Amino acid sequence: MEPINRFVGIDVSGAHVDVFVRPDGHARRFDRDGEREALLEYLKPLKPTLIVMEATGGLEVPVAAAIATAKLPVVVINPRQARDFAKATGRLAKTDAIDAAVLAHFADALRPEVRPLPDEASRELEALVVRRRQLVDMLVAERHRLRVCASNATKAGLKKHIEWLQKQIKELDDDIGRSVRKSPIWREKDDLLQSVPGIGPVVSSTLLASLPELGTLDRKKISALVGLAPLNRDSGTMRGKRTIWGGRASVRAVLYMTATVAAQHNPTIKAFYARLLAVGSRRRSPSTACMHKGAHGGERDPSNGSRLAAGPRARPPPEGCDEGTNAGSPLAPSGSGGGVPVRPQAPDDEQASRLRAPPRAKSPVGAVAVPRPKSPPKKSFTPGRKTVAPQTRQSEARWRGYRRTSM
Repeated sequence: MEPINRFVGIDVSGAHVDVFVRPDGHARRFDRDGEREALLEYLKPLKPTLIVMEATGGLEVPVAAAIATAKLPVVVINPRQARDFAKATGRLAKTDAIDAAVLAHFADALRPEVRPLPDEASRELEALVVRRRQLVDMLVAERHRLRVCASNATKAGLKKHIEWLQKQIKELDDDIGRSVRKSPIWREKDDLLQSVPGIGPVVSSTLLASLPELGTLDRKKISALVGLAPLNRDSGTMRGKRTIWGGRASVRAVLYMTATVAAQHNPTIKAFYARLLAVGSRRRSPSTACMHKGAHGGERDPSNGSRLAAGPRARPPPEGCDEGTNAGSPLAPSGSGGGVPVRPQAPDDEQASRLRAPPRAKSPVGAVAVPRPKSPPKKSFTPGRKTVAPQTRQSEARWRGYRRTSM
């Protein structure tokens, strides 16, 4: 008799855990904190082929960690995927029990790949990075309030809170630095990342905590994971604009700051950014392209597309920054009062010759500069006497149809 492939869906809420087993159709509910051992005792005899959970703001982390520790195959998916799957199968109602059944059906139909969950040290580092980001957001908000505040009594409280936030951010920076330096693997990756002009300790720690796949995937997969891969929007003869969306927003946020600094101080990225602007790209598109390069270390290794797999390379400190710090860079932590110490490294001869900008070619005597041709204006059509822009054609047609139906 062939073994039965069982697929389990688990929905985690604040108070309880709902479990659904497919194809048996059994449903159970456990207390989230008090009955975790009972949940494991229920799952082990089933020997499930796959267990699928959805991310619920961190409530699923201890449950998923306990299941993974019990050597059971578990996958945590994006809740958007689960909801879209439920709509595709005709399930519009939403309860905890229904969500567990949908997750079990999702596991049976799609069978997502089981990936190793982060260990305790990785979870601790990510918690520190997330907490620092929250404090920075609070600090920015308090500074805005202080700027528009008219009450002296309120200003005193705001200044006191700002000082406390700056102190907490500095302590978190120290804790993050100690956590990174404690691990030999993280320390090597941190040294390699910060050797790239434009990447400081904040960006490096965010990449280590929120993008542990860096160095194990090629550049296309890592860009899609972050949400920097342009997605098509075509249908028939229509060719829509390529846009980026999805992925990990926190990583994209720090990579945007990296691209901003690297476009000024990193010779490779600076030339790449200027070349995209010269061919007429919009300003945001070159920034996204620079973020795409920054996601895999600025330069790709022939083997897997990531600098992390190529070993460390020496890089000079960014131009315009003090020696040994990243002062003047937007990557410096808020409220730190200056740059954060980094490890300055001098490039070797081969690296320095590669980074040296090529000499600019001299124009021949008597050459006349040819002006860049302007893009043609947008076409318009003339219905009767009035000229209507293409953007308003559809709105006018909708308005005429609305008047016809309402009169």
